[in-house]
Amino acid sequence: IYFISPKQTTSLPANSEKNYEKSLQKVVSPEVYIKHPLQNRWALWFFKNDKSKTWQANLRLISKFDTVEDFWALYNHIQLSSNLMSGCDYSLFKDGIEPMWEDERNRRGGRWLITLSKQQRKTDLDRFWLETILTCFQKELFSNYNDDVCGAVINVRAKGDKIAIWTTDFENKEAITHIGRVYKERLGVPPKVIIGYQSHADTATKSGSNTKNKFVA
Repeated sequence: IYFISPKQTTSLPANSEKNYEKSLQKVVSPEVYIKHPLQNRWALWFFKNDKSKTWQANLRLISKFDTVEDFWALYNHIQLSSNLMSGCDYSLFKDGIEPMWEDERNRRGGRWLITLSKQQRKTDLDRFWLETILTCFQKELFSNYNDDVCGAVINVRAKGDKIAIWTTDFENKEAITHIGRVYKERLGVPPKVIIGYQSHADTATKSGSNTKNKFVA
């Protein structure tokens, strides 16, 4: 790619302007102005725990995007997860799906959950969250089960942070086990470390620590 400074254009004869424009089009790569589309349109949400407001009032849509470039422009201008206050969440979901259990696409679903220790906030949290996002973007990783992926959530908590990929149907064992295996491999989690899959129905009726895993990877 060649860049021509303004000084180089001031001395161009009037009858050479069109030739200059044509030559400029030839040397500028299409990659400069053509964005790379994602397989889906995505929405990034932010939740801040203000006890004076309702849960829904604390949830705010940040932005929607459907290209690689627009994602990085957004990601590079928001706070890293490790810098968020305790009680805050980021949620990344396919456009049209809200980051809540009650949404029609989530109602019968569940999540593959990664729980991090306090010490891992500095060493692993941001890396794991970014890898989770990039995994959701890559349709080919989940083969025929990409439609089962709804989105991902990160919960920043004083007792330990959590990251999860949400799926749409906790009874679709084949899809769930495939997504869990791929997700664990992408994060580079050691084989001896177990990650669990929990249904939203169980999580909603029990405290997080008492929710049983329906599947493990």
